[in-house]
Amino acid sequence: MEWKEDEIQLVPLAWLKTHEAIKPRNKDKLFEMTQRWNGYTKPLLVDKRTGVILDGHHRYHVGVDLGLMRVPAVCVDYLTDDRITVTAWPASGRETLTKSEVIEMGLSDEVFPPKTSRHAITDDMPPIHVPLDRLMLLQDD
Repeated sequence: MEWKEDEIQLVPLAWLKTHEAIKPRNKDKLFEMTQRWNGYTKPLLVDKRTGVILDGHHRYHVGVDLGLMRVPAVCVDYLTDDRITVTAWPASGRETLTKSEVIEMGLSDEVFPPKTSRHAITDDMPPIHVPLDRLMLLQDD
């Protein structure tokens, strides 16, 4: 099963919350590719209740750097959605990581180090192309 394209929403960047730091070098590469593509080609995965980013921290930071108002996202009920699981990356120094801990960190003023949470998603995210000029607007005309 795949996510349907109509499950993708354009959400306000200001609503989103990070739970994990990023590697700036990876963000810089994605920034260049996003400009070359003139758009987003993959949505973020976000908890619909809190705005906590589950997958897509680099894409979020690219949006911040580009001054976007919104980004494409699939919003899920993270705590109850069985299609999404979380574990700690082996080199993270953590034995375990729970969905509740991810949400708690996202709602705090701190973030986990890069590569702490490892989300597995049973459904494939659809390929998309949302032009940057559309993401500069807070809403479609």
